Amino acid sequence: MSGNLYLAATPIGNVADASLRLREVLASADVIAAEDSRRAHRLLKDLGITEHGPIVSFYDAVEEAKSPELVARVLAGETVIMISDAGMPSVSDPGYRLVTEAIARDVRVSVIPGPSAVLAALALSGLPVDRFSFEGFLPRKSGERKSAMSGLTHDTRTMVFFEAPHRLVATLRDMAEVFGDDRQAVVCRELTKTYEEVVRGTLGELVVWSDREILGEITIVLAGRTHVEQTTASDWVALVATRVELGVSQRDAIAEVARELNVPKRDVYDAVLSARKGS
Repeated sequence: MSGNLYLAATPIGNVADASLRLREVLASADVIAAEDSRRAHRLLKDLGITEHGPIVSFYDAVEEAKSPELVARVLAGETVIMISDAGMPSVSDPGYRLVTEAIARDVRVSVIPGPSAVLAALALSGLPVDRFSFEGFLPRKSGERKSAMSGLTHDTRTMVFFEAPHRLVATLRDMAEVFGDDRQAVVCRELTKTYEEVVRGTLGELVVWSDREILGEITIVLAGRTHVEQTTASDWVALVATRVELGVSQRDAIAEVARELNVPKRDVYDAVLSARKGS
């Protein structure tokens, strides 16, 4: 006898965005697994829902340990719904390990789709959305952050990032240094909330705008590279060297450059080896 396991999207700001299906399952679930139990209690209160079953904490540090227990409850016939603080679980939030545990034990997972900061920001950005990548949160330290960005410099897709408000100006400065001051970007703040703000401009302009106190949830949408010129072996060597200087191993740097430029990894390796012999 198997119950039901739901992965559910919750409002990212405006509680009125909660779907009818989300309300119904929250009201009837035997267990609500929540990234933050306090926020879950607040959500139920705002939706006028009386708890049918317990709310259990299900955050990153306990996800691996608690996933088997939740799946066992589903196998015993209970309905379990997993929610994150906002938006879709697993997208920079808990949920991935629960899904993999369910799949491993042949438990069907249903999704209750809904609000998403990633898709909302993309739609509002005005940048191309036919191809995009979600990069989540960048590293906190500037050197590691620049290293991660350097692997994206040749990407032609629109990119979406999450960032903490107190790191926004530092991240935008690093982006301007790595991608160039004139790269187009959009900062979305407090989406769907009372003080929603969408600011568009070049990275240079956004650095100036953000050099103040910033509050709220932040999503950055960055334009991809609009023109990828033909590269030479010397270009490959220079790109590898830049990554190595930022702390990336030579092996990983070669693999990254080859992948981004769509050239054989062996060719990049041979170019680096030849340059080293030549020096």
